[in-house]
Amino acid sequence: MCGIVGYIGSVDAKEILLKGLEKLEYRGYDSAGIALRNEQGITVIKEKGRIADLRAAVDTAILASTGIGHTRWATHGVPNQTNAHPHQSASSRFTLVHNGVIENYSSLQKQYLQDVSMSSDTDTEVIVQLIETFVAGGMTTEVAFRHTLALLHGSYAIAMLDAEAANTIFVAKNRSPLLIGLGENFNVVASDAMAMLQVTDRYVELHDQEVVIVRQDTIDIMTLDGAKIARDPYVAELDMSDIEKGTYPHFMLKEIDEQPGVIRKIIQMYENEQGELSVDAAIVNACKEADRLYIIAAGTSYHAGLIGKHYFEKIAGIPVEVHISSEFGYNMPLLSEKPLFLFITQSGETADSRQVLVKMKALGHPTITLTNVPGSTLSREADHTLLLHAGPEIAVASTKAYTAQVAVLAIVADVVAQGRGKAVDFELKKELAIVANAIQTLVDSKEELAQIAHEFLAVSRNAFFIGRSLDFYVSLEGALKVKEISYIQAEGFAGGELKHGTIALIEQGTPVVALATQQAVSPNIRGNVKEVVARGAIPCILSMEGLEEEGDRFVLPRVHELLAPLVAVIPMQLISYYAALQKGCDVDKPRNLAKSVTVE
Repeated sequence: MCGIVGYIGSVDAKEILLKGLEKLEYRGYDSAGIALRNEQGITVIKEKGRIADLRAAVDTAILASTGIGHTRWATHGVPNQTNAHPHQSASSRFTLVHNGVIENYSSLQKQYLQDVSMSSDTDTEVIVQLIETFVAGGMTTEVAFRHTLALLHGSYAIAMLDAEAANTIFVAKNRSPLLIGLGENFNVVASDAMAMLQVTDRYVELHDQEVVIVRQDTIDIMTLDGAKIARDPYVAELDMSDIEKGTYPHFMLKEIDEQPGVIRKIIQMYENEQGELSVDAAIVNACKEADRLYIIAAGTSYHAGLIGKHYFEKIAGIPVEVHISSEFGYNMPLLSEKPLFLFITQSGETADSRQVLVKMKALGHPTITLTNVPGSTLSREADHTLLLHAGPEIAVASTKAYTAQVAVLAIVADVVAQGRGKAVDFELKKELAIVANAIQTLVDSKEELAQIAHEFLAVSRNAFFIGRSLDFYVSLEGALKVKEISYIQAEGFAGGELKHGTIALIEQGTPVVALATQQAVSPNIRGNVKEVVARGAIPCILSMEGLEEEGDRFVLPRVHELLAPLVAVIPMQLISYYAALQKGCDVDKPRNLAKSVTVE
């Protein structure tokens, strides 16, 4: 959520900033703005709505070689032009953009800014007004910037312009992602390397509570107390072609279609020279030494974690607990003697998960991050990293990152099981190859799945997704996908729980999507379907080949039962996609949602 870009160089900054913001649209936002600095001063343009609205408002006659930009996802104050970033100080000397949440902004305003008239409802404006207040009191801009940052409690990524400081962008970071990009005769600032990949692939990562003075030819990194820091750049491993839609109407559809290739790439990336599945020995040893694995995740990653629990317990024989990160951080359960923490996060920037990671590191517990983004915050800060190798995922609703998470969790469980001397009665590498082929069959079945979406969801106000065992976890993810992009009130339930209260909500015409891929509980879930049909529900049964019965609406290609979640989720993704299309929703950028949740 929220995005920052900045440019300082020798060419006009407008188009670079606008294109950078367009690359950050996937993160979710409700308003956008840019600030351009030239010899005449600083010009701010901001609009509620899309980048296209901002682009239309920008005066093309303005030429400026320094600028900052922002996409805002509202936290303090409603989404409107006034609350949009950039924000300026009372005299307009200082102009600032900010990602994150300042927890003590109200107390700072009361203590330092009683005589300052605020023009917005945001916590961000307090930052820029504080800086101007301290400069008016005799501090230099750099000292006032660092002094203000030291007073802030919360998360921030900041880029600021000073009308009296030519060729300078003041930058800072704490618990919110921010990078500095290096170029020939220019430098850039970005929340995500993807935003500025158009101009450079060389980036310097920033750590918490660091300040950077960015100029056209230099960057100076320092601590809040001014101590200089040296850090080498890295090359961002991204391909511009991976972040373009190509001929697809939406990123989500492109990413659904990429899943067979993702599974095959994961096999390749986790294969050793002998052709066997392999994981970093340090990670395997960490799993072997632990008496309990704690999986910490949120949203879709949490659902993948539930499946991972099944794999680690059934395949590797390791007890597992799965926790919602935002709950665990403030309500930590009693831990085992030798816990190991596995953080699952698509972006590697999830604030809820990071605050747990920081606490567990402080307690001395070993940590692993499973993420799609190398070099992300959770990847850097954990002891070990497992990469998904799914390629950039742009659509807000996760598809290929989810299947990659499940596949990698299966591989780790399998390798750890062998490391613990446990017999595994199937060849996972071979079975994953079968899964890749099955997913290809499913993504090629779009017309039939579009018809299912039309029949069951397009005119519905609500829907239920039910399953048992592994199918229950997939039902949770299916319901989430429908909620995320089509705004249909959808809930996922364990089939056996219907009769314990939820069946009271079943009425004439209620769609109930049921999964039947697990042989042991297939009769039970079919019994649950009969219960809801007797009360007027319209059933849609998706079954696995070999378990199908007359009347089932769709039959999935047969794969190993443990890996059924990898194929069962594909129809859920496509049904959600087509339901959203039929309802006229913005598939890639659903309302109120952000791709990377960087505030708690």
